[in-house]
Amino acid sequence: MRSCKALKGVVPNPLDDQLDAEPIPISALQHAVYCLRQAALIHLERLWAENRFTAEGRVLHQAADRPGRRKVRGIRRVAALPIASKRLWIAGVADLVEFHGEDETPYPIEIKRGRPKLHRADEVQLCAQGLCLEEMTGRAVPEGALYYAETKRRVSVPFDEDLRRLTEETAADLREIFRTLVTPPPILLAKRCRSCSLIDLCRPKASARPARAWRDRMVEASLTEGEGSV
Repeated sequence: MRSCKALKGVVPNPLDDQLDAEPIPISALQHAVYCLRQAALIHLERLWAENRFTAEGRVLHQAADRPGRRKVRGIRRVAALPIASKRLWIAGVADLVEFHGEDETPYPIEIKRGRPKLHRADEVQLCAQGLCLEEMTGRAVPEGALYYAETKRRVSVPFDEDLRRLTEETAADLREIFRTLVTPPPILLAKRCRSCSLIDLCRPKASARPARAWRDRMVEASLTEGEGSV
């Protein structure tokens, strides 16, 4: 990954000295909060399937992920900014980063389709961007914002202790998956599974069924067939 020169001065990318190893994509943290198995299927096994939700999100980001910088009302704004954290071993591209005040405090903004969600997947992805910016700039990043295309509103997200801890724990879970190369077994979450584009690849109902119960049913079925043929 190239060094990030969009920040004031030249701030080296913390992963530049280890180009032989691939960091975990920041987007994987969002997938992991939603479902750790989904994150492993996408980022470890390289499986992908698209539905209406993912297609809408992809189109939205194609418009947003165009590098550039400008000032709006005195605030410097940088789009499609490469960011990384060596400590968490994550890297990605921030949709938009504003630099506020005289000390230019970074303020990451993540663009999402739809509307705010009940789970914290989007917040964790945004907080991960904040942690990257803290490491890269040496400045505290106290909050950021999620912009939802459906509501056309920003939702401010404070990077409090609980959210930072959840973000770091999620990154640690992903590092363990990448270290062991083991995809977690499925956990059937009815609403989330129905909305997941990978449901046909994951097959949570079939995979979550205990092998012993399946074997017992097969044995019972074969015995019943044998009795009927006598």
